[in-house]
Amino acid sequence: MNDTQNRHTLKGKSNAVGKTAIAIVVLLMFNLVFGFGDAIQEWAAVSVAEKIGQNIACSDGGCEGIYTGPEFVNGADVAHQFSNAMAAKVGDHLKKHYDEGNYAKVDFSTISMSTKGMGSGTVEFELSIPFVRVATKCEAFTSFDHVGGWNHKPALSRRKKELHPLLMKGHSLNISDLKTTPEGLQEYWIQWKHKKKQSACE
Repeated sequence: MNDTQNRHTLKGKSNAVGKTAIAIVVLLMFNLVFGFGDAIQEWAAVSVAEKIGQNIACSDGGCEGIYTGPEFVNGADVAHQFSNAMAAKVGDHLKKHYDEGNYAKVDFSTISMSTKGMGSGTVEFELSIPFVRVATKCEAFTSFDHVGGWNHKPALSRRKKELHPLLMKGHSLNISDLKTTPEGLQEYWIQWKHKKKQSACE
């Protein structure tokens, strides 16, 4: 599948999730009118969050995806959960590369982020996280995360404290520079060596 076909596939999946999310919003409005309790509201936010990860495709060159749909569902920032889903997919794929002997890390310099429609209620959030091959297993990274937010500075210090217990002794987090979009999304992307998988690198 070429890049154009892959992009059309991701767009199609993203539009499907967007339609699902819109249907969920309608259901929530119905819930507000007829009062079916909190169960529907909780299901709605979880359902969209789970489907967001379906819009991400990974290859030897990296992971990319698109989320199109509501910015919030029942107060939950489901659009920003796309970053969570992407980080999980990237981490899984880096581990897969490592297990296959194809050592890699994220190329922070070529990460691409774009957002459209922020503040309108419906957003399009596109992410591309490229990989670069490295020569040895101890140059590779096998864990990946992020910290960010819309129109506010990411809580980087707090996230560093949260992730510190996951590091091997003497190791540190590899953190990107601040990535932003014109509409105010701000992200730091973070990679490190998985304590168990790369224990030989301690």
